[in-house]
Amino acid sequence: MSIPNDRKYTTSHEWVKADGDCFLVGITDDAQDQLGDLVFVGDVQIGSKVAAGDNAAVVESVKAASDIYAPVAGEIIAFNETLNDQPALINEAAYDHWIFKIRADNPADIDGLLDAAAYEAQA
Repeated sequence: MSIPNDRKYTTSHEWVKADGDCFLVGITDDAQDQLGDLVFVGDVQIGSKVAAGDNAAVVESVKAASDIYAPVAGEIIAFNETLNDQPALINEAAYDHWIFKIRADNPADIDGLLDAAAYEAQA
């Protein structure tokens, strides 16, 4: 699968895409492939303030559980409720399904993340 150029990436396999004045956060196709069939996505604390690198969500698969980290400092403002009943949507199309939305304390911090080419080179 090609890596979309319309977002930024972290070395811990999250993707970040602008959504108005906020950012959508999900996991990369590489991450979902390593995890296997997802059976749970959640533990998102709406309203919580997080620092970049803080645990912001959890995904669980038949193989393992994995923390999802905040790519930038900010406030978690939404969880993709569709994933409560259909966590496997991420397996089907990782770049089409965000996990949580964050309002960044400093939106320019996103610029310090990896672009698609840099992420692909390190993945």
